[in-house]
Amino acid sequence: MTKQEQIRQQVIQLIQQLGIGEAIPSERKLSSDLGVSRLTLRAALDELVREGYLVRRHGSGTFVGEPKIAQQLTLTSFSEDMRRRGMVPDSRTVSLENVHAGPQVARALSISPDAHVFRIRRLRLADGDPMALETLHVPVSLVPGLTASQLEHGSFYELLEQRYGLTIASGLQTIEPTVTNEEESHMLDVPLHSPAFLFERTSHMRTGETVEFVRSIYRGDRYRLVAELSQRREPALGGMLAAAIDGA
Repeated sequence: MTKQEQIRQQVIQLIQQLGIGEAIPSERKLSSDLGVSRLTLRAALDELVREGYLVRRHGSGTFVGEPKIAQQLTLTSFSEDMRRRGMVPDSRTVSLENVHAGPQVARALSISPDAHVFRIRRLRLADGDPMALETLHVPVSLVPGLTASQLEHGSFYELLEQRYGLTIASGLQTIEPTVTNEEESHMLDVPLHSPAFLFERTSHMRTGETVEFVRSIYRGDRYRLVAELSQRREPALGGMLAAAIDGA
C-alpha cells in the first residue's frame, strides 16, 4: 500500500467519525497528526473530493460530503429507485405547458413538429433534498387532460399506467457530463457551474410508440453511475466455419 493510500484510509476513518457537513481539520493539522507531508496529504484529499467523500468550500475549508446515490443504468422510475433505497421520493411541478413539439422534440417522439406536446418541468427530491431537474415532453394525444396537480408528489410512470393504461416497455438513454447553469444551480441548491450528469431518454411502449422524451440534470455531487458488465466473446473462426458447413 502506498503512503498516499494509507493516508486516504486514515482520512476515511476520520470521516466516518464525523457527521455530514462537518469540517475536517486543516491540512496543516492533519499533516502534523498523521506524520505526512502536506503534498502527500493534499493528493489523498483531492482523491477523496473527486470520489465525493469530501467537499471543498472556497474560503471555508473542507467538509464531509453527503453519500452518493448509486444510479443503476436500468429502466426504472425515479420514485421507484428512491423507494428501493429506503428514501422518500417527491416531485414538485415547476411548470406545465401545452406547446408545439418543434423539430428536436418531434424527432425524438417520432411525431409532426406541429403536434402538441405537454412540456413539463419537475424538481425531483429524495428525503426532501433536490436531486434532479427534469424536463419531460409527452404527446398531448396520449395523456389528454393531464394537469400539474396530477404530477405533484407522484411518479409519472405510475400515473401513465393507472390513469391512461400506458406501460413503458423499453427506452434509450444517453448520459454525458455537464455543469449547472444559473437556473439549474438555484433549483438544485448547488454552486454555479457545479458538476452534473445530463440524462436524455426516450421511452417506448411494446407497440414501439414513443411515449416520452426526457432531459434531466442530476447533481454530480450526489450521484455515481453503476453498470453491470459482461464479456461477449465472438465464436472462434473454426466454430464459425463448422457452423457454416453444417448449415449448408
